[in-house]
Amino acid sequence: MTIRVLLVDDQPLLRTGFRLILEGEPDIAVVGEAGDGAQAVELTRTLLPEVVLMDIRMPGVDGIEATRRIVREGAATHDPRVLILTTFDLDEYVVEAVRAGASGFLLKDAPPEDLVTAIRIVAAGDAIVAPSVTRRLLDKFATRLPAVRETAPPRGLRMLTERELEVLRHVARGLSNAEIAAELVVSETTVKTHVGNLLAKLGLRDRVQAVVFAYETGLTQPGQG
Repeated sequence: MTIRVLLVDDQPLLRTGFRLILEGEPDIAVVGEAGDGAQAVELTRTLLPEVVLMDIRMPGVDGIEATRRIVREGAATHDPRVLILTTFDLDEYVVEAVRAGASGFLLKDAPPEDLVTAIRIVAAGDAIVAPSVTRRLLDKFATRLPAVRETAPPRGLRMLTERELEVLRHVARGLSNAEIAAELVVSETTVKTHVGNLLAKLGLRDRVQAVVFAYETGLTQPGQG
């Protein structure tokens, strides 16, 4: 299956560079380019890409708002995934983009093979932000997340079983499925099942949003090991 990709960046030279990299891949097709967020939303609606490669900082409608609109509006007809492009490893806007529905982020200066791999991973429904990077990012900007004021567990957490809560804590720590399986002495397939169940119960798209959820609800705190 060919992965349809929409390139979104306000710098034409960068879009050209990304296109040259991706057009050499047999399973990836660049179906369009957008120079701002508003155009990205419109082209996502008409071109139906599986993956939107989205810059954050653009004039007018920025990448965060465009991501929010694409995820909300695209769900009705198809399920586009947004891969955020950022100049900095710890760009504070990335947290907001992930909360808006992005499936992860990638550095603009990443090697070409990393870009190609990231698109394939996101298109397959997974998240490209490495767990350790996700945790480091959220640790740095956790003060920007809403303070948890409830004394009782939030409603979402009450929907989870004890084992699912345990798995979610490990996900928030930045552990992979294999590492969680080793910690809990279960199979990796069992962990994958638990992750899938908790995502479904909480209405989350992927494990990146699960990490954000764990921070927002106070299930985990910055600096916890």
